[in-house]
Formats: sequence, C-alpha cells, structure tokens
Amino acid sequence: MRDNYLLYKLGQSIALAVPPRIGYRIATFISDVRYIVARKDRRAVTDNLKAIFPDMPEREIRRIRIRVFRNFAKYLFDFFRFSKIDLDYIKKNIKIENIHYFDEALAKGKGVIALTGHLGNWELGAVMIALLGYPLWVVALEHQDKKVNDFFVEQRQSKGIKLMFLGKAARQCLRVLKENKILALAGDRDFTEKGVVVEFFGKNALLPLGPAAFSLTTGALIVPGFMMRNSDDSFTMKVEKPIIFSPTGDKEKDRAALMRKYVEVFEGYIRRYPDQWYMFRRFWIS
Repeated sequence: MRDNYLLYKLGQSIALAVPPRIGYRIATFISDVRYIVARKDRRAVTDNLKAIFPDMPEREIRRIRIRVFRNFAKYLFDFFRFSKIDLDYIKKNIKIENIHYFDEALAKGKGVIALTGHLGNWELGAVMIALLGYPLWVVALEHQDKKVNDFFVEQRQSKGIKLMFLGKAARQCLRVLKENKILALAGDRDFTEKGVVVEFFGKNALLPLGPAAFSLTTGALIVPGFMMRNSDDSFTMKVEKPIIFSPTGDKEKDRAALMRKYVEVFEGYIRRYPDQWYMFRRFWIS
C-alpha cells in the first residue's frame, strides 16, 4: 500500500464517510487481514520486540505485535481524516502536557528542534502544533510515486504545516532555525544511509545525524515530543523538557553525547509504548 495512490484515496473516502468509532473498527479488520499475509513485516516486528524485551514470553510478544499492526492502521485512518481536524477536535480529543517547553525554548531566539519518532501519531502531533499557531516546518520523506507524494503533501499543508524533503533540506533547516521557528525531525530511523551508529537498547543501530548536528551548529534546543494514543483512542501530546547540553568543542564527542541524551528518551517511550512504535523493518545492525 505504501505507493498505491488509489488505495490511499479509497482509504480517505472511507475515513471521511464514517465516524471514528466505525472507522477504527474497519481499520482494525483490514489490519488483521494484512497481519496474516505480511510475513516479512511480522518477522521484523518480532525481531525488534525481542531485541527490546529479550526475556519477554513469546505469547506476550505476539500480543504486542498484533497491536502494532492495529495501531498503525488507526494511525492511517487518522491521517486520512485530516480535513476534519480543527481546534475543536484538539480540545475534545487531545490532552496536552507541557506545551510551555516549546515557548520557553523559542524565547531563547535560536529556533527549536521538535524531536519525535515513528511513535503514536507523529503526523497528528505536527497538525496540532501548527493549528495552535506555532511556526512549524517538517522534514519529510519524499515518496517515489508523484501522486502519492502529492497526496501526502496536500494532507500536511492543508493544516498549515510547511514541508521540506529529506536529502534536500539542510540549508533550509538552518534558515528555519535562524528565523526562530520550529523544525520537526524524526530521530529514530535513518533514511539517508549516512547516519551514525549509536547504541540503542544495548545494541548498535543506525540513527540520523540531523537533530544533533543542527542543534550543535545553531544552538537550537532539542525538545522531544510524542503524540501517544490512549486506550479510548483519544490522545495525549507529551512534550518533554528541552535537552540541555554544553558542547566541549570536540565535534565527534559532542555529537555522540548529545545523541545519547535523546536516545535515552526514545528508549523510555518505546519501552512504555512498544505497541505504538511502527518499525516494520529490522532495526538493529547485525
């Protein structure tokens, strides 16, 4: 489905035609069907969960695994419904924790790096921040299929999100931070093959350098934030304290030390919400 424009449009049509309660049931049903046939994805999720929880019983691994598939399907349903997301929806469905950390970081005048991952509903988190009036730019992966890419761009821009594409955005990212705006980056997966090997849950993984590099170059604070799904399908936007770091001048050591600080944040959230970490590929380096 990743590059099938007609399936995305069909999903959007269904999502806009039914109430969320029904839509989530449809999404769960489709997810369960896909779960049966997606052997490669099942194996990847299983391997990742076992790397995080090496002592967890196989039955519990399977229970979490099927919830990963179901929660991801719900994430897509929410994405398809972006035209219905407004401030009233945010007020009724999203609890916001510690949004003042963005304000405090912006007050320093060096821009803010809003760091998130493929956890919960990061797309909805960006929509919420933009609708609340924050100047938000997002670095996104460009889809190979132009129609699919245009679909994703339209969904995001319709909610006031400014977009840049991965691999083409370094100078623009620096300009965004210089203008004291918010730059949103996902820091838990490297798509460029130019990432840095970092210890993640005690094993080597390749993570993107961008968040640490931009922070060290500009002085912009990194503020982690995650839009997590609750058991009743409402959400909680959890904004963490800005990561305070004092560079030593040793570029490589500073980069590694800063990445270690926010990797610990990722590890904490993934341990707490393993069924909302959507990593359908083998994550660790063999």
